[in-house]
Amino acid sequence: MSAVGYAWIQNALGAPDFLGAQQARVGPVQRIERLPEGALLVPGKLAPAPEFLQHAMFALKHEGVRLNLLVAALRRISPVDLVNLVRSAPNSAYSRKLGHLWEGLHRQRLPGLDDLSVAASYVPFFEPETHIVGEGRRDARWRIEFNGLGDLSFCPMVRRTQRLAEMLQRDILGQAQAFADDVGRAMLERALSWAYLSETEGSFAIEGEAPSHDKAALFAGLLRRAHEQKPLTEAYLVELQNAVVTNPFDKAVQFRVEQNRLQKDVPGAAGVTYVPPEPEFAADLMSRLMEFGNQRPSSVDPLIHAAVVSFAFVFIHPFMDGNGRLSRFLIHHCLGQSGRLPPQFLLPISVAMKKHEAEYLQALTSFSRPARELCNVGWAGDEHYTYDWVEGADTWFRYMDLTACTEFGLDMADAALSTHLRQEVDFLGLYDKVARFINDQYDLRSSDLTTLIVTIFQNGGVLSANRRKRFADRVQPHVLDAIAQAVSDAMQGIPLNSD
Repeated sequence: MSAVGYAWIQNALGAPDFLGAQQARVGPVQRIERLPEGALLVPGKLAPAPEFLQHAMFALKHEGVRLNLLVAALRRISPVDLVNLVRSAPNSAYSRKLGHLWEGLHRQRLPGLDDLSVAASYVPFFEPETHIVGEGRRDARWRIEFNGLGDLSFCPMVRRTQRLAEMLQRDILGQAQAFADDVGRAMLERALSWAYLSETEGSFAIEGEAPSHDKAALFAGLLRRAHEQKPLTEAYLVELQNAVVTNPFDKAVQFRVEQNRLQKDVPGAAGVTYVPPEPEFAADLMSRLMEFGNQRPSSVDPLIHAAVVSFAFVFIHPFMDGNGRLSRFLIHHCLGQSGRLPPQFLLPISVAMKKHEAEYLQALTSFSRPARELCNVGWAGDEHYTYDWVEGADTWFRYMDLTACTEFGLDMADAALSTHLRQEVDFLGLYDKVARFINDQYDLRSSDLTTLIVTIFQNGGVLSANRRKRFADRVQPHVLDAIAQAVSDAMQGIPLNSD
């Protein structure tokens, strides 16, 4: 079937497939129908002529704004054709959006339109019903309010999907505040001590590392600084990168000045899975991202803001090493700056991500897999790689669609609170109950009791034979039985005798 709208533009450009299932095509229907996965079926009679301008207009009308594909299409549209379109319908919201976009990109007026007169009301460039939007900036000439999450030099996009709307409805940060109030200060401090340690271990585990005590302590210390009201700057990010990277040869003094790449355990170009932007371009994107990170639009939920900053950072990849851990730190930094969490409150998001690694990879590859096609990598042996970027590659980095990444980020924030933090509080309550019950009856080392309660709990309420042998020289058999029974009963909600 024939592609329509953005799918036609993507195919005509020979561009990577950033649309996925969100494509429009001609189908055996009488009217335009939207399929569950987001695709459109279009009657043949409504399919536009095979021209960039016609398909761009169709896409704006029926598919909303995909800034990356619109900009790419405008590079193929004759200004004369665009002027003729505007003159034929000067008050059309769709022609005005294209005219506004063309002039913003070229930083000049469309030739022959000095006498443009628009009588229509202002319209938002991104519809708030379909996109997460920023604060609007009005263009009086076109009566367009550009309300993207940035400007035309860098404007990531997040579509307002049903899944995202449902997560926003949950008010995760509001739940976090209520959780902190409900559990009480003492229990919260214990839970947060676990959260800082586990978040550290989780972030390193995602990178396939088991941090030493010193590295773990250093990273946990960084996490505690996330609530400091400190703006993102190159110097600050370099300081953070130096703290998370221990190899002195990988410590940065500025954003990278050489090309980086991500590679599987396969030598040569075949093993390259992602190529981030060229160094000079990456530095420019980082300046825009830091500006966005430091000035969250009031209309943007802090969790969405944090997810956009985190994932955009990892796709820009401004350092040669340490980008993954820093991207996850930036989630906590943005949430800390928002003022929406209790002091020093930490959502163990990396713990949740580690538990959902397949989904994490899926979110990352929603952008990185098609973006890999933007650069032809050559290999001449050893570290001799060449990078040949396709024409217009910058467009896809300037206007990243981070919808899937943002959905995943909110899912993980929800899991961090509703699953992992709540489970830890439940465990701490169980631990206190069992420890009190056992200490009332028996005398044994507190460290042994702690280890036994934890390991029995982690083993589903059963004391393993190996653990029994290990403690046989200092804990009597009947005491081991009592501890195992108490943990098992507490896990099943059975009252202990001292309850």
